[in-house]
Amino acid sequence: MVVGGGAGGLELVRKLGARFRGKHFDILLVEPHRTHVWKPLLHEVAAGSLDANLDEVGYRSHGHRWGYRFFMGRLESIDRAARQVVIAPLLDDEGAEIIGRQTIRYDFLVLAVGSVTNAFATPGAVKNCIFLDDREDADRFRLKLLNQCLRVSRQMSEDPASDAHVRVAIVGGGATGVELAAELYNAAAGLRHYGLEVFDESRLEITLIEAGPRILPALPEKLADAAREELEALGVRVMTGARVAEVTNQGVVTAAGETIAADLRVWAAGVKGADFLCGIGGLEANSANQLVVRPTLQTTKDDAIFAIGDCCACPQAGSERPVPPRAQAAHQMADTAFANLCALIEGRAPHDFVYRDFGSLVSLSTYSTVGSLMGGLIGGKLAIEGRLARFVYVSLYQMHLLAIHGWLRGLALIVIGHVNSVIRPRLKLH
Repeated sequence: MVVGGGAGGLELVRKLGARFRGKHFDILLVEPHRTHVWKPLLHEVAAGSLDANLDEVGYRSHGHRWGYRFFMGRLESIDRAARQVVIAPLLDDEGAEIIGRQTIRYDFLVLAVGSVTNAFATPGAVKNCIFLDDREDADRFRLKLLNQCLRVSRQMSEDPASDAHVRVAIVGGGATGVELAAELYNAAAGLRHYGLEVFDESRLEITLIEAGPRILPALPEKLADAAREELEALGVRVMTGARVAEVTNQGVVTAAGETIAADLRVWAAGVKGADFLCGIGGLEANSANQLVVRPTLQTTKDDAIFAIGDCCACPQAGSERPVPPRAQAAHQMADTAFANLCALIEGRAPHDFVYRDFGSLVSLSTYSTVGSLMGGLIGGKLAIEGRLARFVYVSLYQMHLLAIHGWLRGLALIVIGHVNSVIRPRLKLH
């Protein structure tokens, strides 16, 4: 049983289903959502530059194709003694029960539930910010953004001298915050072609707030500086060394006492494991609610339970820090978990997971892409920018499509994606 249909979980059930189809094995995916959207693309969904309806993967049809069963539900608890998981009742939008609480037995359990945004107990952050944790969050932000753009556009139509702006504050200068800031300018530039003739990117005010000394700490300083210059050229106000003390429904208050007025507030400052993971089934978890695993990806308290992706704290040889919560790590962990599950089923010993850092890439929408490649493979990192970086960035998503769909269907979807980029509208406005 695999709980969680993100990048790692979906790749794993595809491999397991293909390997054990028709061999009296029951491969089950438990996931609270009906469809999968690759999480690194959520900032594009939020800005409206990506129509998630075209890129999402339906779990039921995918499971039918690859030989696993899909059970829609949310993990509530684990009974390790009975080797059972408890799935919370499934409710509709009005709170009426669709399916009652369920108990499902497992022989091997893989937890791949990803991560959630970490607000670090900042007053008002949960109440007054939008977190981009899933498709619903991204859709909610997009609708709020469009409503605010329409409001400002109407004010400008009625009063051409109006100084109205759409004000967005983004807390967190990591990849998500930086990519969202750039993508919003790209989206605003296109709105004039879709009925908001008097609105353009000049009416957008974006403030990117980072507590650390610079944005994009995972990249070399030279590339981070290049990204900052690109953002500031677009019009983004980049604040570094600015810790957020409070978030209100009017804006963001820094520890220095400055208030950044904002109509929309996004928190993208950190990640942690979901709260329900803390103490679940008596498994060991760290302070960030991540399940502690051994190098084989088996949890420290139970050899029959694995954890992969952002929800696990996996040790790295030669480093005090665990494997970073990245999509590439989840992809690599899915491969190791698959190999180790096959080994255990066949009576062989599992092998250790070895993380290979292939670098980091950050897309500034259509304006630029920066990043570093080959980290950990040649003893250093190769800094890349421009078209080459953009090509590699796009290739990462294409590799994800191949991993979850296989070569034939994956290549067909890549071709269809190129066709859609030409014939479909640039923005999703509904």
